[in-house]
Amino acid sequence: MAASFNPAAWREKLTDELLNNVTAFWLKHSLDREHGGYFNCLDHDGSVYDTTKHMWLQSRMVWMYSRMYNQFGGESAWLDAARLGLEFITKYGVTPEGRAYFSLTRQGRPVFIQRKLFSECFYSMALDEYSRATGDERLAAEALLMFEKVVELADNPCLLGRPMLEGQPEVSSMAVPMMLLCCADQLSVGRENFPYSKRMNGWVEQVMSHIDPQRKIVLENVAPGGGALPGSEGRLMNPGHAIEAGWFVLEYAKAHGQQQYVGRALQMIEWSFERGWDKEHGGIYYFLDAENRPPVQLEWQMKLWWPHCESLYGMLLAWKVSGNEKFLEYFERTWDYIDTHLIDRESGEWFGYLDRQGQKTHQLKGGPYKCFFHVPRTLMFCAKLLEELEG
Repeated sequence: MAASFNPAAWREKLTDELLNNVTAFWLKHSLDREHGGYFNCLDHDGSVYDTTKHMWLQSRMVWMYSRMYNQFGGESAWLDAARLGLEFITKYGVTPEGRAYFSLTRQGRPVFIQRKLFSECFYSMALDEYSRATGDERLAAEALLMFEKVVELADNPCLLGRPMLEGQPEVSSMAVPMMLLCCADQLSVGRENFPYSKRMNGWVEQVMSHIDPQRKIVLENVAPGGGALPGSEGRLMNPGHAIEAGWFVLEYAKAHGQQQYVGRALQMIEWSFERGWDKEHGGIYYFLDAENRPPVQLEWQMKLWWPHCESLYGMLLAWKVSGNEKFLEYFERTWDYIDTHLIDRESGEWFGYLDRQGQKTHQLKGGPYKCFFHVPRTLMFCAKLLEELEG
């Protein structure tokens, strides 16, 4: 351990940020006591600017409050908040065919359903974590049934309703296997006969197929089996996403004794940070082109909250696993950027969207893709890991 690094001091700092800045903000502003669920579109001061409720965010928040209750102190307010969302998503969030909606009105009427499987993933994880808080085996069984639907959709993408056209290449998007792995890792805890245990290594291998060791990069999209894709799609890099995938694999390797994946996961984390860090202005780019050609994503230079969250925990975990102090330096560099640019000391919580120079492009604290999830998850995970390092 680096002589100057004090795990206890860091744990106290990040725990204070979690409880007194981030969690306090969402408990104060997001709970919809009238109709259930959560307001997830919050302005800088916590005021609601849109009452649309996005299902994958509702589920993420149920999971987050439940996980905090289970592993971080057992506060009744957290379980009460989890219950408020759980009752809303189970009453309104699923179609008669068993799919999960993407968005609902404040009262729970369906607005939109995506041709993706991520709302179902987070719904399954929410029910599972809440069932662990309450002992409700009915919810645990429902979580497993929804994950069966997720796997079916992943294995048969045509069921999502997305047409396959003649000129469209087959694509392996890293988001799918890493989300399947994350969800399965959640559901498998404490279940000796988890039905998808044998498939989890396969999902890890799919994630690993996105690594290009010759160029020391991680690609967002590859052909099935890891082959190259033509054009911008095949050159796309999302450094924050690759770091997140790397720490997913590290957690899986640790929990299931699959040490053969540790080295490649550490490479994913290291290479993605080194390629993704903006050496001129600081912070992690949103998207990059592997050949330094013009990215088609117009927002590619932006600095978003969630890649920095993934980097914070990913670097701390990588340091603990490897002992390589380079990761500790990356952890501290990430925190310095967060502390300087993202944390709102006046109104609470973190800003989410910055330009390349680090100036805010949006004042919001919550929106269709930002809620009580990435920030508290990384703070809680870091605090728990630091507690282990103290021991």
